[in-house]
Amino acid sequence: MFDLMDSGGHESVYLHRHAASGLRAIIAIHDTRRGPALGGCRFITYADETAALQDALRLARGMTFKAALADVPQGGGKAVIMKPPGAFDRVALFSEFGRFVESLGGRYITAIDSGTSTSDLGVVARHTRYATSAAERLDPSPWTALGVFRGIQAAVQNRLGADTLQGIRVALQGVGHVGYPLAQRLQAAGAELILADIDAARVQRAAAEFGARVVQAAEIHRQECDVFAPCGLGGILHAQAVAELRCAIVAGSANNQLADESLAQTLHARGVLYAPDYVINAGGLIFASLQYNGHTLAEIERKTRRIGDTLARLFERARAAGAPPLRIAETIAREVLARGSGEAVVSAA
Repeated sequence: MFDLMDSGGHESVYLHRHAASGLRAIIAIHDTRRGPALGGCRFITYADETAALQDALRLARGMTFKAALADVPQGGGKAVIMKPPGAFDRVALFSEFGRFVESLGGRYITAIDSGTSTSDLGVVARHTRYATSAAERLDPSPWTALGVFRGIQAAVQNRLGADTLQGIRVALQGVGHVGYPLAQRLQAAGAELILADIDAARVQRAAAEFGARVVQAAEIHRQECDVFAPCGLGGILHAQAVAELRCAIVAGSANNQLADESLAQTLHARGVLYAPDYVINAGGLIFASLQYNGHTLAEIERKTRRIGDTLARLFERARAAGAPPLRIAETIAREVLARGSGEAVVSAA
């Protein structure tokens, strides 16, 4: 465990097991120099404890860079709960998780993520002061979708020279909490949609609403399109998938889209513009952070829309350096952590 923490530069990892509720949870805190760690609580099935730990560590590191480039006063953290294999009391489990979060005294603020809902966070919030997303109106997913939409606009302008999304073909993987509102925005802007989701009924409903074509989930990355938008779980872009891409741009909401970060160089060599996931999907973090800290919805919307401006500057800096945008994004994030405001550092390029 310490070798994994050393390699990623993590500050702390907390483990909690509660036999009565079935809770087995990990909270990873990567960096708190800019403020308390904020990150979602993921509730999915893991093959084993090692897989859960690695997921928490990688996601926490991404949250540090996301917060730095979004210029919000937070550090990076993440919680994962290993979903029990049999029957369990969901209220009891999330109540205990809330007590776990409270025991850290504010070093980590939790939020919604894959497998959790605003109802779950409502339960958590009964037991800790350090929770967001605890009501339907506090769901960050639509804000994530807004940021990704603005990021796609920036990527299309940079890579294709188009000022609108009219006629731009987008292959969207996942039409859940983020993918669905993103599809709404894309369709309203005139994009042509190709959709896939592991939930057949959900994707058919979305296709009927948006006039989209549906393909199998395993085939979505192979579609000929302008933009491939991964909006499900991470790791979809492994080496074979990258070799099979038929797009000019990869820009979606999923965390950890690249199974290996070295694939950013492969995408760059192929001429595929990759919008780093922790830059383009920061809208949810911006909402959670600013709402938690008392900002207005108007302030939150302005900052979320500026994700497109941040990416435009990032793409230009990457082009000038002849380097993958992901490498430049990490460089900028480290500059921010050392020196201050994310926007000032990005625009200085």
